[in-house]
Amino acid sequence: MALTVTQYNSIMRQYEERQTKNRHLQEARLRHIYETVEGYQHLDESVASIAVAQGKKMLAGDTGALSALKEKLQVLSQDRARLLTSNGYPSDFLSPVYDCPDCKDTGYIQGQKCHCFRQAEISLLYEQSNLQKTLDNENFDTLSYEYFQGETLESYRQTVNKCKNFCTNFKTSYQNLFFYGTVGTGKTFLTNCIARECIEMGCSVLYFSASSLFDYLARNAYNYKTQEEISALCSDLYNCDLLVIDDLGTEMATPATLAHFFTCINERLLRQKPILISTNLSLEDCRNRYQDRTFSRIISQFDFCKLTGPDIRMCKKNLIGRK
Repeated sequence: MALTVTQYNSIMRQYEERQTKNRHLQEARLRHIYETVEGYQHLDESVASIAVAQGKKMLAGDTGALSALKEKLQVLSQDRARLLTSNGYPSDFLSPVYDCPDCKDTGYIQGQKCHCFRQAEISLLYEQSNLQKTLDNENFDTLSYEYFQGETLESYRQTVNKCKNFCTNFKTSYQNLFFYGTVGTGKTFLTNCIARECIEMGCSVLYFSASSLFDYLARNAYNYKTQEEISALCSDLYNCDLLVIDDLGTEMATPATLAHFFTCINERLLRQKPILISTNLSLEDCRNRYQDRTFSRIISQFDFCKLTGPDIRMCKKNLIGRK
């Protein structure tokens, strides 16, 4: 898991909030019992006085003081439980309260992340990927071959297998994928399938349409009031486990934003951080649109996936229209 410090601290703050909430709940329950169950507070206060008395005996050399203390505390515990149940409360009504009893709301069990921590990681990664709602509908489970046939079907199957292998080997093998081809042939869908699998594995994924990424860089590159924010964004762009750039070629490109784009691509390649890019442009159009230094890195460092066939969106629209 490659959580940033900010992401990790965000999750740990959730645990601190749970601990505070549950401590207040336990304290409120105790106050309620003191006020409504006669004799319970006296039993509670007896625990401290008995412990002090037996402690003094132990310091004085009484070898039986410890076992006597344990016996008296056990009796008091049983008396308190009976007093609770006789007044209609569960015997464990005043036990510590936890959202996750397994790790006692610490996030860790014997130094290892608890299942609840891992779920918090995945939830956070979905939220910050910009894809949370989309991936509910676009994933390998919802993938269909019904709009392809003949050579395009075989080509699409091979591309899907390549995507699945990319996910299977994601944590052990460095790879970048570049999806290109005609409009509506499933390029964005496949990048979303991969993003979903990576997030489910607990990997950090950032998704940007090319237009939103370039627009953000153009608006903030020279705004010194937001340099800290820009620095944080660049850190995430360079270091997240997977970066998805969708619809390359739809952005408003300037020499400045193209330079930022090159830096982003180059930094991730140097750090061996995987990238997915999708575009409707041909490779020749990409070469003409982007700086040679950017395109040369894409050519040398990416595995290319060409998708052809019918416009799936139009097929679906026509199918709905016929119903």
